[in-house]
Amino acid sequence: MVDATNGRRPPTLHDLARVVGLTANTVSRALNDRPGVNPTTRALIKAEAERLGYVPNVHARSLVLGSRKTIGVIVANISNPFFSDLVSEVEFQAEQAGYTVLLLLSYESADREREAIGRALRSGLDGLIAAPVQERSDAWTPVIRAGIPLVLVSRELPELSVDFYSTDNEAGIELTTEAVLARGARDVVLIDEDMPFSTIRLRIEGFRRSLEARGLPFDPRLNLALVPPPRSFRVSQSWHADDAHRVASDLLDRGRRPDAFVVGDDYYALGLYRALRERGIRVPDDVMVMGWGNHPFTRFMDPPLSTLLLPFQEVARRATSRLLDRIQHTADPEIVTERIVPELVIRASTSR
Repeated sequence: MVDATNGRRPPTLHDLARVVGLTANTVSRALNDRPGVNPTTRALIKAEAERLGYVPNVHARSLVLGSRKTIGVIVANISNPFFSDLVSEVEFQAEQAGYTVLLLLSYESADREREAIGRALRSGLDGLIAAPVQERSDAWTPVIRAGIPLVLVSRELPELSVDFYSTDNEAGIELTTEAVLARGARDVVLIDEDMPFSTIRLRIEGFRRSLEARGLPFDPRLNLALVPPPRSFRVSQSWHADDAHRVASDLLDRGRRPDAFVVGDDYYALGLYRALRERGIRVPDDVMVMGWGNHPFTRFMDPPLSTLLLPFQEVARRATSRLLDRIQHTADPEIVTERIVPELVIRASTSR
């Protein structure tokens, strides 16, 4: 097998053994954390393996032992409703095909993501579905070198030649922004995460384009209210309602009174509603509010929240189907990129 990233054959276990001057058996025991190897020697072998870009040939082992019938899913944190719904649907689709799912979490950490990738490689998984951290795409190079099928969801890494499935974030934000503009809004604020994700970048771009299409100015200082990232993704997510409440309160206390708010997640709308209510600002009489996600609680809000129904299940279904086709060598070789347009749900929060 030739390494498609540089045209050279990837290093084998025997190559690594020759470099460190030890037997292949000793090197294998060290890499798999088995007893009988001095800690200093183990550390040396692992460091040299990383330097050389050595990846265990798990697929060759699978040819002997048979497929494990297991796929891995790497996401940031399942407390995020998008990821929890995604994982649930991937697991359902995989189970229908006779596969089990190994869930691995990155907590939005590049280091944790590398650890998760390493564990996936050592586990001999048949394939991976992942929502990457997006800091560095080279973390995924060992997966591609090992010949393990990889499908990305939600967050894109264009430099990697792999299949990708996502909600169409630009089309979605254009739907929500146009909905309030069509109802008379001329001053609109977008509340979203202050995180370096392609999903957020696309939403901001779609929001800007929607305003300018109506001949309205876009000024990030006036039209954007970004929620700072949390200190720990183990405990909190930046889409939590209390974070949005703080940002919205600060904006309102500085005298900003837009005609409408468009938010990047329904949880933001919860915090925004409270900030507005505390200041006697009525929804939708004084300001319209448009959500994102159609979470179950949105129809019970007062007033019920207009929002966007995201195609969680369809993204997961298509991604899983594509991955299984790749694993079973039934997929066409062409790389697929699909962005699925979400559906607008109009309720009382935008009715005037």
